[in-house]
Amino acid sequence: MAPAPNAVPAGIVALLPKLSDADADIRYMSLSDLDNILKTGSAGFLTNEYHTCARTVDCLLKTLDDTNGEVQNQAIKCIGSLTPRAPPELLPPMVEKLSTLKTTNSVDASIPATALRVFITAFPRSITGAQPTKSTQEAYSAISKVLIPRLVGYVVMSNGSRNQPTPPPGMLEVHADNTIDSNAIDVLIELIRCFGSMLQDPEKNALQKSTMAIIDNERTGTIAKKKAVLAISLLAVYMSDILLNTFVYSILESLNKPNLTAAQHRLLITMVGSLARTVPQRFGQYLRQLIPFILGPLSEQAYRDALEDTADTGTADTEADEVREAALLALEGFLSSCSNDMRPYTDEAMQAAIRFVAYDPNVSPDTEDEEMGGTRDSVADDDDDADPEEEDEDFEEEGAVSDDDDASWKVRRCAAKALYAIISTRSNGDLLENGILYEKIAPVLISRFREREENVRVEILSSLTALVRKTSDNTITPFSFAGETEFELSSAVEVRSRKRRRLGSDATSFDSPTISQAGFKSPDASPLPSSGPKADLARLSSSIIRGVSNLLQQSTLITKQSGIALLREMVNAQNGGLSEHLRIIAEPVIDAIRSPTGHPTSHSAGAVAQASTGKLRIEALQLVGAICDNHSSTLIAPYASNLVVAVIAAVQDKYFKVSSEAIMAVESLIKVLTPPRSAGTLQANRNHVEKLYNVVLERTVATDADVEVRQRAIHALGVLLVRGSELNQVRVLSEAQRMKTVGVLLDRLRNETTRVSAAKAIDMFLSSCKDASVIQKDWTRDVAIELGAQLRKANRGLRGVSLATLRDLVRNAAALSCLDDKTVQAVTEMLLPLVSSHDLNLLGMALIIFAKLVRQSPKNVVNARLITSLCDVVVAPLGGAVLDALLVLLKAIGEQKVGQPLMQSLLQDVGVNGDPTVVGKAIGTLVVSGGTTVGVKLDDFVTELHSAPDDKRKCLALSVLGEAGYRLGSSSPLEPGLFTKYFGSKSQSLPRAAATALGRAGAGNVKTYVPVILTTTSEAGSSQYLSLHAIKEILQFTGQARSDISPYIKQMWEKLMAASQAEDNKAVGAECIGRLTVIEPKTFLPSLQVSILILVRSRGREITNSLSQGYLHDAEPSVRGMAIQAIRFTLSDSDETFDEVLRPMLVPMLRAMMNDPNLENRRLALGVLNSATHNKADTILPNLTELVPLVMKESIIKPELIREVMMGPFKHKVDDGLEVRKSAYETLYTLMEGAYSRISPMDLFSRIIAGLEDEHEIKVLSNLMLSKLVYIDAEETSRHLDSIAERYRSILAFKPKENAVKQEVEKLNEANKGVLKVTLLLHEVVPAKSSAGNNVQSEKWKGYWDWVKENFRTQLAVMEQELRSQTA
Repeated sequence: MAPAPNAVPAGIVALLPKLSDADADIRYMSLSDLDNILKTGSAGFLTNEYHTCARTVDCLLKTLDDTNGEVQNQAIKCIGSLTPRAPPELLPPMVEKLSTLKTTNSVDASIPATALRVFITAFPRSITGAQPTKSTQEAYSAISKVLIPRLVGYVVMSNGSRNQPTPPPGMLEVHADNTIDSNAIDVLIELIRCFGSMLQDPEKNALQKSTMAIIDNERTGTIAKKKAVLAISLLAVYMSDILLNTFVYSILESLNKPNLTAAQHRLLITMVGSLARTVPQRFGQYLRQLIPFILGPLSEQAYRDALEDTADTGTADTEADEVREAALLALEGFLSSCSNDMRPYTDEAMQAAIRFVAYDPNVSPDTEDEEMGGTRDSVADDDDDADPEEEDEDFEEEGAVSDDDDASWKVRRCAAKALYAIISTRSNGDLLENGILYEKIAPVLISRFREREENVRVEILSSLTALVRKTSDNTITPFSFAGETEFELSSAVEVRSRKRRRLGSDATSFDSPTISQAGFKSPDASPLPSSGPKADLARLSSSIIRGVSNLLQQSTLITKQSGIALLREMVNAQNGGLSEHLRIIAEPVIDAIRSPTGHPTSHSAGAVAQASTGKLRIEALQLVGAICDNHSSTLIAPYASNLVVAVIAAVQDKYFKVSSEAIMAVESLIKVLTPPRSAGTLQANRNHVEKLYNVVLERTVATDADVEVRQRAIHALGVLLVRGSELNQVRVLSEAQRMKTVGVLLDRLRNETTRVSAAKAIDMFLSSCKDASVIQKDWTRDVAIELGAQLRKANRGLRGVSLATLRDLVRNAAALSCLDDKTVQAVTEMLLPLVSSHDLNLLGMALIIFAKLVRQSPKNVVNARLITSLCDVVVAPLGGAVLDALLVLLKAIGEQKVGQPLMQSLLQDVGVNGDPTVVGKAIGTLVVSGGTTVGVKLDDFVTELHSAPDDKRKCLALSVLGEAGYRLGSSSPLEPGLFTKYFGSKSQSLPRAAATALGRAGAGNVKTYVPVILTTTSEAGSSQYLSLHAIKEILQFTGQARSDISPYIKQMWEKLMAASQAEDNKAVGAECIGRLTVIEPKTFLPSLQVSILILVRSRGREITNSLSQGYLHDAEPSVRGMAIQAIRFTLSDSDETFDEVLRPMLVPMLRAMMNDPNLENRRLALGVLNSATHNKADTILPNLTELVPLVMKESIIKPELIREVMMGPFKHKVDDGLEVRKSAYETLYTLMEGAYSRISPMDLFSRIIAGLEDEHEIKVLSNLMLSKLVYIDAEETSRHLDSIAERYRSILAFKPKENAVKQEVEKLNEANKGVLKVTLLLHEVVPAKSSAGNNVQSEKWKGYWDWVKENFRTQLAVMEQELRSQTA
């Protein structure tokens, strides 16, 4: 290409004569140069060059009629480049010339229309509610003035001018030869997409009428009509409510016409379905009038008439079938897009889809009745030994019946899609729970496994797979043996036990092994549930498996792939379920694994999906893994030999996805073939294990293997090491194999691409192996040094994994004994940078490692740098597990008699500079554990308490004494009076510190302290309040033997009830009552239940003495609130005994709480439900159908709770319901994360979208929920993109006032950042919704995305970079 002339008008003028050159190459190159000039020139370099631009337009119009196609295409590009730079006054004549252009030399009649479309798309798209740019406004002016009249054939907007020339016949009008130019409809579609929000109502009305005229014209071709339906659907997005109402009723009138032809009927129904997808929020109100016209062609009578007509004539009515196809597609659109409005018609829609999913005129009625009636299933049930090959021959023979002219398969496919829509939108806590889906839909889908057409068969399998997957999602506590040794390293501390919490600094939970024991034993058969979705699935399981088994005999890849996917979902949903049927599916699945990898596509025309042997093998391998994880090794043993051979071949496959998935299957096979799951059969399986070991080892060290393959192979090696550890009392690997394996793992730990996987594998091995003879000293030291080196890397994930592995190494007594002083010193130096409060997750693990190392080599670990780091950490506000870990380390330092330097630093360098509670616990722990070696005595702090001149020192002394008293227990010389004498202090901090220290010391010496505390509790005023805090501290240690308070429980309960009546005592009293209830649930929990139920039922009325006792006489809301808070404190710190008592009471109490007439109590009740969802999911989830509506109710804005208050001369609105709504949204967020499958997605999204228009706090929560739903349910989220786009644009377009305070600006920036983040997530997950295309859905979202890209380009780039760094 020749270099482009300078981007000046003169350069353009010099090129224009060349556009008429006789040589096509010169014309093409000149146009290319012209395009370069137009693109590189500044935005306004042609603004004042009207004549130059006019000449350019004329020349380009001539080249559009060029005989050379490449020249024409280049001319169109030039038009796109010229249009946004041309003077505004040139746009109308340019549109006029393009719209009237007639080509005589070109064979492509679409060139003028294409040029017009390029002209339209050259300007920024208009966005609903947003101010259009100047160039967009100028372009719309030209389009309104010229193009729209050219399309419709008359002037629509006169704009006040008179005697306007009559435009030529409209481009959308029927031509003299009774034809329609479909290219003109393409222009209309582009016009609506780009300028739809700027069109005036008269223009929309005129375009709608012209488009409808095309649809109504009998001579219009099919392609033109389809384009017209698309255009009218896009136009509906921008119609006003009045115009849309008029349009819909015009459709209703047309549908009511008695002489309506089948073709017209089909088009009208297609249009209705398209409207439902484009404007679902506004279209739902018309379903009541429209649904009869949709269900009419799908009625039982219509079905019977169709079969009778086919039987009489021998051929199906193709036009009638097309109407039914359109009706079912519309029905699917209604169900998926207008789910809430379709609820009243679900039964009719379901019956119609069920009816026509079996509509097959080529099958005789007898055969159809047999399939629908289940005769074959009954026979199969009676004869389980029936030969599957014989059944398959029958299937093949029947499946051979085919008629190329038969289009009824399209009707069946659409019916299957409609059933899928019902399953996907009505499963969550709805039709799945009450058994409707399994009772009505599932049997029909199973009966249609014998479908002749593959497109339909795949849709049927997909629908049933979706139903089974929904059933799996509904499982309360999923049971899986997969990843038995998988160690979650994302958290720095262990998962907290469900047993009662112990807040003592012994932190024994840190010393427990992290390896999971799940999967080491063969899974027991799960008891068959008596009711619910899983029970429904179990009843149909045999029929499904036999049907899929027949399908697996077919040669079609897509059918096999879909069938295997269904089986996998069934195994996951039932935690097994194939025990009785492995014999009929094992060989077909193994054959699928053996299939040679390639990429042939399905031979069926118009297949719904492309299938390849690679995808089929992956599905089959996933099924094998699921079967091995969920079935007894005894059942799998007969097929082990063939499975091992097939899986090994898959591991060696060149396609990395197949190889990677095969290694996952190898892991599952290893668990099956090794003890204890295969106890007594190891010798028989040793050959298989040997083969699996060799192939995994080969993949681990192979340099040509994909990184993912090597990483999974390393994990599999870890599993092999674990199975050969002493946990099983059996050596699976020989000594040479084990030494080679650990050497390979060390080598992989040093490799940058595999070090994370290697660290996890080593972690598994160290967590399971306790035999000192197995763990080599040199290897252990090298591993420790290498893990320590990884702690210096910038990758936080790698540091976390390495630190967790190092922690488990030092936990292993055998491994810890292998570390010499040199290694300990080196590891200490590498760990020291992590002893910082900047990352508390890593800090907790580092402290535990130091505690173990101190006991191994105290003098090499406790040095000046560690002491300095610990003093810096103590100053930080610590709590929970991190504080416990710190105290464990300090205790170890004291016990090893190396604590004196640390004590001096704590007293001199830290002292009162830190939180007295944290510093006091640290010093107290060191004093008790170090004894006389730390240089100070307990009496020194007693003296300090009496003589200190300021409150800070006294608070620190009290904290030290409280911790020391707790650790000394009954041998403590400290008396309660030492603490209680400060209850009356005038200081603000000293009484509270004394109360906390009193409780801490009392937890170690209950007999001495509790009677004194209970006596103080009887006193009125501040002493009573402080005594409650002391009791709370004691109750936190009730799980320890020395904190046994059983002799004082009854007295304590009475004292707490009496003291909690005071307003100031209610919060701390509720916590104490809750913790006391956990100790004696059978005694105290019924009292709380009675208090809540009776007080709520009273609704403020007087309660009779026969129904209440004690504080239950009080019907005050505050007393009920105290009881509600007490229930919440019982939920997180409880054991199995408590759960048994709570289980039958919890839901009735929650229901009563959430119906409390007091607003604040309902807010507290929402907090209880939130906590219960986290801690008592097995009790809450089955009852969500009655609890979720109560939460939804509280999330609605209540105008009666909004009041106006005067703030000086200004009126300010106060929303008393805001806090309750905030709690409701927080609860919905928790339920969404833990029980989404049991919540109606329609109701949930309606509240989330409403929350985007609420106050700032609710907006943030709603946006956070959307960020999760993008991944939880992308399909449902995509259905609401238009509604989300409207709310998001309003948030981003809001501009604060000039005098807005800093807090308001910060809130706005936070909201905008959250919106942009979720916008980017939505675009990443459903990118097709953000791009232009023939998809009529989400038009507002497409426009919103373009607007965001244009106006927030910089912020989006920053956000995208942040998201990429987070997922890296």
